[in-house]
Amino acid sequence: MKSYGPQMNADERRWNSGFFPVLIFLLAILAFGADKSGKGVKKPTLPPPPARPLSFRLDVMPVFFRAGCNSGGCHGAAIGKDGFHLSLFGYDPAGDYYRITRQIPGRRLDLAVPQESLLLLKATGMVPHSGGRRFKPDSEYYATLLKWIQAGAPDDAANVPQVTGIALVPDKIVFNPKDKLRALQVIAKYSDGSSRPVNELALYLTNNKSTADIDDQGTVTPGKRGDTFVFARFAKYTTGAEITVLPPGKFKWPKLTSANYIDDLVDAKLKNLRILPSAVAGDEQFLRRLYLDLIGLLPTPKEYESFLHDRSPGKRTRLVEALLQREEFADVWTSRWAETLKVRSDNNSSFGTDRKAANEYCEWIHDQMKRNVPLDQFVQAQIDSTGSNLRNPAVNLYTMLPQGQYDAKEVAQDVSQVFTGVRVQCAQCHNHPFDRWTQDDYYGFVSFFTGVKRKLASEEREFFIYDDANAAPAKHLLDGHPVPAKFLGGDAPDVKGKDPRRALAEWLTSKDNALFRENLANRIWAQFFGRGIVDPVDDVRISNPPSNRELLQALGQHLADYNFDARRLIRDICNSRTYQLSTTPNETNRDDASQFSHQHLRRLRADVLLDSIAEATGTPTQFNQTPNGVRAVELDEGNYLANNYFLKTFGLCQRDSVFASDTRLEPTLAQALHLVNGDTVEGKLNRSTVVTAMLEHKKKPDEIVDELFIRALARKPSEPEKKRLMPLVASSPGDRKAYDDIFWALLNSTEFEFNH
Repeated sequence: MKSYGPQMNADERRWNSGFFPVLIFLLAILAFGADKSGKGVKKPTLPPPPARPLSFRLDVMPVFFRAGCNSGGCHGAAIGKDGFHLSLFGYDPAGDYYRITRQIPGRRLDLAVPQESLLLLKATGMVPHSGGRRFKPDSEYYATLLKWIQAGAPDDAANVPQVTGIALVPDKIVFNPKDKLRALQVIAKYSDGSSRPVNELALYLTNNKSTADIDDQGTVTPGKRGDTFVFARFAKYTTGAEITVLPPGKFKWPKLTSANYIDDLVDAKLKNLRILPSAVAGDEQFLRRLYLDLIGLLPTPKEYESFLHDRSPGKRTRLVEALLQREEFADVWTSRWAETLKVRSDNNSSFGTDRKAANEYCEWIHDQMKRNVPLDQFVQAQIDSTGSNLRNPAVNLYTMLPQGQYDAKEVAQDVSQVFTGVRVQCAQCHNHPFDRWTQDDYYGFVSFFTGVKRKLASEEREFFIYDDANAAPAKHLLDGHPVPAKFLGGDAPDVKGKDPRRALAEWLTSKDNALFRENLANRIWAQFFGRGIVDPVDDVRISNPPSNRELLQALGQHLADYNFDARRLIRDICNSRTYQLSTTPNETNRDDASQFSHQHLRRLRADVLLDSIAEATGTPTQFNQTPNGVRAVELDEGNYLANNYFLKTFGLCQRDSVFASDTRLEPTLAQALHLVNGDTVEGKLNRSTVVTAMLEHKKKPDEIVDELFIRALARKPSEPEKKRLMPLVASSPGDRKAYDDIFWALLNSTEFEFNH
């Protein structure tokens, strides 16, 4: 909208003169009111007006919401637009009422001649408006605003009913090939027990327009085959409906063997979508995948031969169990949690904590993973921790902050995102635009951490974390009123005179807390499939629903039933047929990205890739200030990572935020150039004794080539590959250079860089 100050320009004075507005208004009615057949004004399609008087909150605010006036791209922006500010999606109705009626008296409303109110003229495009025309003069939206202004633009009484939720009816739709359209109905529920349809006041969106689109009346149009969600938003609530579009033709589900509940739930979803799962992967593919996922290492030639030659039933289950007990399994999960918890030191205090404290924190995490401490205890120990950052490393949860300064908001946001998957920070300045969280939820959660204090000890690197039970709760951004501590989506516990973090830790880690148990289960699942059932794993919201809700619920419930024993859930996942499926797609699942009908190629993380190069060549990586033989996945805190060119170039998380996306897996030109021309692959090959040792043991050329393939790819070369490679070494079988060239090519291959 064009910016108008209190002083009116010449055009506005003409509008207020009385003649032009009435004339233009009548012309607009004639222009917009007739339908294409010329039979007069169209009848409104909204429900009949309520018998009660018009309400600003119940009737007027929804018009602004539907017309987009209070969206983030218009007047709902943080600074408003063109001199006029509304709260985003109407989270502050009292403030909006003031700005519309009192901020500049007579500016936006004309109570003497309501039709000439600038609010109406701008919205209908009858005066210049940078937002364009939002609705027509013959619409029910216009009629609602006009009647409200004619009534004197009254504010609501204190007891006006509040919207308590909305529902989409139906919440599931299955489109057969011949189905064309399906209408949804949005029902709003109110605190006085009433409800009403709000189809033409709600906003709509879709997760996948190519599978299912939805128009501004709530009508769904199917697209290509698949599964997606459409959403409706009204007031502060968003809800979704699952849309399934079936392909044409006949479909027959094969007889499949299920290993456990995971296969049952994945197969049930695939069957509904008429998607066939891929075949189970062969032993070589399974072996390499499992080693990389469970311990971050490639199988050695000896381990390869042992597994491939084992013909007994249950060998895969036994391998899963053996790897779960290895030290390297704890290393992998220590690294994952250290990233998530931002374990990083910087002695210049620009981020994180002292190196000694960071090392102690990382060692504590490793001990928890090695001893298989239940995850609820692991989390609870950190949430309500007190004491020295050196003697009780769990308190370092409260030190990994920018500039080393404690900030209750930062901690609350991180705790929510890491342990529930909810990005509650979106509700700091306004109600969450795509979820149920409000500013009250945000500041109520922050209040659990406002009493946390830090006290310096006699040693420069040491300080103590404690809670001040008399600390004031967080203050609401809108009007500064204190907001008592309150669980996300739950109650406000009695924490007077107590450390509120204890109540939070008990609630958070409860077996009944679906947010907690499903978030942890989803993060574990993502380790083995490259994506979560909710993806990204740290963006849990109504408008980002799980791709298989029943599967996520089952995984979370099993984790709770296992008393949060992570190894038991991992055992279930790795033994499932779903995990062991091939990466080779079939005609029905080629486009499936989220239903786990086949394994997807997954690029190796930077630390696992570097360790794999080191292991294959037998040449450990030397990191600054670390003992020889330390693997990248064992690096205990982020300061080392930031100083290693390979890890930084290949996207390893720098641990300066809790966002899962900080670990980057997308390829870059710098990565390709470094592999081909850098000193990592070339340097390790030059120092490697792998080929030399095989030549000294008088191994045959084909045996050497076989072992190079096994070391890099956990498979032997195919006949076509051997046919092309053997001539390269046949002319000089004792020449190491030819073998090094083959080894170099394998380490630079796409197959080596991916888990599959």
